[in-house]
Amino acid sequence: MHSLKKIKIHIAKKVNKALGDNFIRASLLVYPPNPELGDLSLPCFGLVKNKKQSPAETAASLVGKIKTDKIIKTVKAAGPYINFNVEESYLAGEVIGEIDKKNKKFGENKNGQRKKVMIEYSQPNTHKEYHVGHLRNLCYGDAVNRMLAANGVKAIPVSYVNDFGIHVAKTIWAYKKFFKDKKLPENKGAFLGEVYTRSVAEIEKDPLAKDIVSLVMKKIESRKGEEYKLWEKTRQWSIKQFNEVYEALGVKFFHTFYESEFIDQGREMVAELYAKHFLTKSEGAIIADLDKYDLDALLFIRGDGTTMYPVADLPMAIEKFKRYKLDKSIYVVDVRQSLYFKQLFKVLELLGHKKEIMHLGYEFVKLPEGMMSSRTGNVITYDDLNNQLQAKAETETKKRHQDWPEAKIKKTAAKLARGVIKFEMIKVGADQIINFDINKALRFDGFTAGYLQYTYARNQSIMRKAKDKEEKINFSSLTNKLEHRIIMKLAAYPEAIARAGVGYDPSVIARYLFELAQLNNDYYHQVPVLKANEEERRVRLALLKSVNQIIANGLNLLGIDTVDEM
Repeated sequence: MHSLKKIKIHIAKKVNKALGDNFIRASLLVYPPNPELGDLSLPCFGLVKNKKQSPAETAASLVGKIKTDKIIKTVKAAGPYINFNVEESYLAGEVIGEIDKKNKKFGENKNGQRKKVMIEYSQPNTHKEYHVGHLRNLCYGDAVNRMLAANGVKAIPVSYVNDFGIHVAKTIWAYKKFFKDKKLPENKGAFLGEVYTRSVAEIEKDPLAKDIVSLVMKKIESRKGEEYKLWEKTRQWSIKQFNEVYEALGVKFFHTFYESEFIDQGREMVAELYAKHFLTKSEGAIIADLDKYDLDALLFIRGDGTTMYPVADLPMAIEKFKRYKLDKSIYVVDVRQSLYFKQLFKVLELLGHKKEIMHLGYEFVKLPEGMMSSRTGNVITYDDLNNQLQAKAETETKKRHQDWPEAKIKKTAAKLARGVIKFEMIKVGADQIINFDINKALRFDGFTAGYLQYTYARNQSIMRKAKDKEEKINFSSLTNKLEHRIIMKLAAYPEAIARAGVGYDPSVIARYLFELAQLNNDYYHQVPVLKANEEERRVRLALLKSVNQIIANGLNLLGIDTVDEM
């Protein structure tokens, strides 16, 4: 049990003793809007149900019955609230001691009871460009996966690659028609994005092209002939690019599913369901009629015989639970697919597959000039973004460290660039649209990864200069109000992890770290560390060490590296 929870339980027991009841739970304690009011606060509104007193009168009458002790320093009434201050040296010793003991594990819990939860994210299409929009899915999914693990869940991260859709046929057609004899660039996966964009433009101009593309798709699905061999070859170009992105961003998957692995099984399932009249025909297409569930029709097979998403998604959803004995399956896909997942889940339910399945949606990423689209080529590609960030980070690092070797500069810059990409994609809630402005993303101040990494690096620099031996610390010398606020913030980190896990919301951790860094940097400017007397220096260094441990822990949850020097 974490230190702050122990303190809350202690306070709740003291209040219950004063009440002569067991009405108060630790979870009822909240944080005052102004830290000057106290560390923790108990609203008394719920205590007046069986009394003739007002909430304010109840608070005032209880204050005198709650005794202070080695944990509770003061108890004061403020209107309908009872405010508590925790004894500074006790809090410091408990929290810093716990952080020092648990280290990287501080803040984690077992709330998930080791339930097996598969989280599927990063569903890029082969034969298209990998762009900024894909990065939100990847970074958000990776952060949620890490948070689930920190909350005691046995998280199983998987990717699902759409390598068999009509977009593939469009790219194969355009490649053969316009690019077959062109010299291939080094990044062939990115090159396929250019081919796809060209295909869309050409199909709009040529009324016969759509029928030809449909024929190409049928040839690919037959798994025979020139088109299928070209599909196999070009598919690997995209997969190679995806793996390079994952490696660069430190994302690891337990397994990768491919649509092509489930198409044949899905076609057989569709035929069976059609024979049983579960699926019906409509204008030549095979659909699931879900109108009576207010979900419209779900298209399985187009009129030309080519497949749609549910043909592979249906058998794969069932296979996940069968193969891995899951308790729950989560799909991380943007909100534009919300209706589709409601339809898919309803079909699964009607087929008797009553498992816990969840669509974890998120809003999309826009550019200042509008929506991104692979069809029009209006995207910021991953390569373009990464190259710009890397160059900017190298320039900034060289300014500060002209004596550093080139290899060290590049390594540090890579960590900074990766931090910018990940933080920009998860620092706001999933329900908010990201207006991605590359110029703002390149900044290294404010609510950014660079700000957090710089805070960590500066604390590391102070600790390197101190070179103090570890000795027993007297926490009674931590008397500064700002020190106490920092320790209260550190103590609340486990709550931030739990809250982020329940809400599948990594922005909770991002905001927490930013607030902690702000307190730390205020402290840096107001309170001397290296120039303090020996006893104060030791305890203040212990405080900075704890802050850095939590920054490192929190950034790791977001998939971001710390930097020792900047």
